[in-house]
Amino acid sequence: MSQSAIIAPPGDPARATQLRGILLLLAAIMTFTLMDATAKHLTQTYHPVQVVWVRFVANLVIVALLVGPRLRRTLRSTRPGIQFCRALTQLGSVGLFFTALQHIGLAEATAIMDINPVLITLAAALFLGERIGLRRALGIAAALVGALIIIRPGAGVFQPAALLPLLGAFTYAAGAVLTRLARGDSTATSILWSAIVGTLATSALVPFFWQPIAAGDAWAFLLLGLFGTVAQALLIRAFALAEAAAIAPFGYTGLIWAGLWGWLFWGTVPDRWTILGALIIVVAGLYVWMREARAMQRMDP
Repeated sequence: MSQSAIIAPPGDPARATQLRGILLLLAAIMTFTLMDATAKHLTQTYHPVQVVWVRFVANLVIVALLVGPRLRRTLRSTRPGIQFCRALTQLGSVGLFFTALQHIGLAEATAIMDINPVLITLAAALFLGERIGLRRALGIAAALVGALIIIRPGAGVFQPAALLPLLGAFTYAAGAVLTRLARGDSTATSILWSAIVGTLATSALVPFFWQPIAAGDAWAFLLLGLFGTVAQALLIRAFALAEAAAIAPFGYTGLIWAGLWGWLFWGTVPDRWTILGALIIVVAGLYVWMREARAMQRMDP
């Protein structure tokens, strides 16, 4: 990563572009948490399989409309097997997270899921041969401790559903590693594969869990698909404008939004253990990010 990607003089075009990337990422994270809040609302009445199905179907329809006549060409992949597995990991992370929202608070689920950045670092070391180092290994361990503080296994308040976003974080990290392996494909190709695989897989399951959609809930299902697609588009644009290492830490603002929506819509406030665990996860994630940013800076001539 070049030094100018981190520090650019006032008025520098690179600085303005990076700022736009940060603003787009902040908007994407807020929109994703709105999608999650909508999913939590729906899973109180409908089975998570039906909610996940709507999310992927809406995504597929919108992506297909945007790609238009380039659909067949966009679907071609240089690594179809990798793309299929990557799509399954995305389906797994969404399904696990939405299922958890049936039983635990939005802030708790989001905090546990937010260990995925450090898990991506761990997965890259295990499966891609990237060096991890002692300090980053300690950061990863600290993030896992933070997640365990929130989950509190063995405590009287332990909720087994809290393990679902933890598993979701692992599947998300696996998907990130697979995305690196399929980096020869375009972003549009990866999105299209995820949408198709997710739609086909959930379409095979949804008849067993289908519940007629009440007229009063149609707006929520529409918002679910809209929020998911808009958030994904904003996220892609953000990472296209600015370097990932420069804007990734702003992803932790999702914890703030998740706590706010939980308080506004359900009147729930995270307890002190959740707040402590979330702080540990954020600090550990930022520390690992800083170590990676410095390593990339040394590698850049």
